[in-house]
Amino acid sequence: MRRDPHLTKSPPFHQQHRLICAELIVEMIDPSIRVRRAIHANDQLLVKRILASHPQLLHNPDTSDAGLSNSNLHLAASLGHLQICQFLIECGHEKGGPALNEHYETALMLAARAGHIETVHYLCQAGPDTILCHDSQGRDAIMEASRGGHDTVVQILLTYVPCGAEDAVRRADKEGNTALHFASSNGHLLVLRTLLAAGADADHENIWCWTPVAYSASVQAEVYLKGLINQTKAQAAKGQTQASPRKARIGAPDLLKRGQLSAMAAGLHLVRDDDNEKSWAR
Repeated sequence: MRRDPHLTKSPPFHQQHRLICAELIVEMIDPSIRVRRAIHANDQLLVKRILASHPQLLHNPDTSDAGLSNSNLHLAASLGHLQICQFLIECGHEKGGPALNEHYETALMLAARAGHIETVHYLCQAGPDTILCHDSQGRDAIMEASRGGHDTVVQILLTYVPCGAEDAVRRADKEGNTALHFASSNGHLLVLRTLLAAGADADHENIWCWTPVAYSASVQAEVYLKGLINQTKAQAAKGQTQASPRKARIGAPDLLKRGQLSAMAAGLHLVRDDDNEKSWAR
């Protein structure tokens, strides 16, 4: 007896039952959870489909214990999913002001902390005013990037900051710590060089009367930072004696080259004279 080919191709009953149960389970999952799972999976198309059916979930704060009320943009930025960040902002996620979590952190802060260069670059272009936003501890995106040692991210932030690089690197948190304090305490030599070139105050003391040098992560880092400080002061003094009063620019960083920062922000690779830093790092 020959079997019907159509019957042989159809899945068994238990497989059909499993497929139906799987579809029912997916439908039973809350859409807010499905959106966050799609962002974790970096599935932009799925995020679009869910938000098209549930537009009220554009922000979708995570109310779980460890969620800190992070929005969809917070989650996408922390993971470095650039295309999802672009889609959310184009849908108006940041319309009316940047979204803040329970620690008053912006999505840019989370991206800068994780060192996602492309995501930070896009968020800076979309909203440069968010660079100076500070969290509940008074820390901004530049401090977060300096603490993590993400030199390229620091340069991008200093390029787009509205107030100028020198004013930005001199800002302090509630304990008086500047970006230079965070870079020094973690031993990030390249970040130290970038911040000093931007005009960071190496003599600034926090509320505990400690300077960035006092927080050096190692003896080698302390020696290197002191050398950078002396070099910066010497070049600044030399520039003041040689520059004419008419051409002098008060408050402008002498060592920071905006062309280099713009190139880094555009994704270009710059060859820097950092052999000395690498030798110290070793």
